[in-house]
Amino acid sequence: METISKKLERCLLCESRELRLAVPLEPMPILTPNFELAPELASDPRVVDGVPLDLWLCEACGHVQVGEVGNPDLQYRNYVYTTSLSLGLREHFSRYCDATLAHLEPPPGSLVVEIGSNDGTLLEFFRARGMRVLGLDPATQIARDATAAGIETLPEFFSAALARQVRESHGPAAIVIANNVIANVPDMGDFTEGVAALLAGDGVFVFETQYGADVIEHCLLDTVYHEHISYFFIDPLQQHLLRHGLELADVERIATKGGSFRATAIRRESSRPRGNAVAQLIADERRKGCRSMAYFDQLNHAIAVLRDELRSLVDADRNRGHAVGGYGVSVGTTALLPQFGVIKDIEFLVDDDPKKPSHMRGADYSIPVIGPAALAARAPATVVVFAWRYAEPIIAKHRQFLERGGRFVVPFPGLRVVDLQSAARPESAEAPGVTT
Repeated sequence: METISKKLERCLLCESRELRLAVPLEPMPILTPNFELAPELASDPRVVDGVPLDLWLCEACGHVQVGEVGNPDLQYRNYVYTTSLSLGLREHFSRYCDATLAHLEPPPGSLVVEIGSNDGTLLEFFRARGMRVLGLDPATQIARDATAAGIETLPEFFSAALARQVRESHGPAAIVIANNVIANVPDMGDFTEGVAALLAGDGVFVFETQYGADVIEHCLLDTVYHEHISYFFIDPLQQHLLRHGLELADVERIATKGGSFRATAIRRESSRPRGNAVAQLIADERRKGCRSMAYFDQLNHAIAVLRDELRSLVDADRNRGHAVGGYGVSVGTTALLPQFGVIKDIEFLVDDDPKKPSHMRGADYSIPVIGPAALAARAPATVVVFAWRYAEPIIAKHRQFLERGGRFVVPFPGLRVVDLQSAARPESAEAPGVTT
């Protein structure tokens, strides 16, 4: 294996070198539960070493990105996460398909291409509604399985060169889709050129991605990791698209991942209508000063407060000789463990998926993973719910643990402690979201 990661020296949107450290974060491993390595690669200590995760602000255009990016072949050729694993995602995609077709009204038989199509779940809905579909995804096995299931999927990274090949073999695309993909792209210039090359004259690029403002303002730490290279704000994104012959026509805020947006981009010369939301969001970002250090300091402060609160709870248990566990084995857990400063204190992790690895590994830790049935027997005093978006069903499933005196600590959207007494008092809670 040549490299595990590389440092980003330029802004991914405008290529400026004017990058300034905005949010210093603790390093985390490149290896996460999202992908599975062959034994010879998994034994390489470099895959569990901490890699810098700091967030950098481009002072030229306002884009936010991580300072170091993982090797794409290492991560995405070995990807094992599939769309069907996420609670509620099929329903979300069904509504997504209906809304997209109702708004864009493509003729029957139009080509829909999805970049990062995974197991083809979304494309299934478009095909059922009379569209021709094609998936593009570098995860070799997932692409192979999707094709076998009837959704043609090319096992390739998207690029301008591939876009031209697809246009030649399949024709221009009426709709190009990328769901939670553009944040993972290490060469946004080539990517955007590819979208422009693939789109039909009146075609539309529809994509969802995390909204940088929500990450910063709501402390969405579990979405900050090396696969997510970019944290998009509308202002710099619009300027980037304009440089490549496209423009944002509309943007809709959505709840996915705790705060995202769904955007439509079109050719600059397209006759399709433009909405007011793009200009409104750009004005809002400028009003809030999203390019100032003061804006990012709110996240730095929130992280420090959350870390101190959690450390206080964990220290109290440890000082009394009580065990502390965690719930959830995911890329989000891999990201949160070092930021919370509790790696050495979590004795085990619980996960409902029996296919999860037996241990979560880092440079100086290897935490055992157990099934939910074993939680009560282990009898920890506290369980930190790293899978916080699913806190309510997790807590409801483990009432016996609460009855034996245990408590859950849910870190987001504001740290709260749930014991038997508090669990009996209904509180308004965020509905489980869909995560990747």
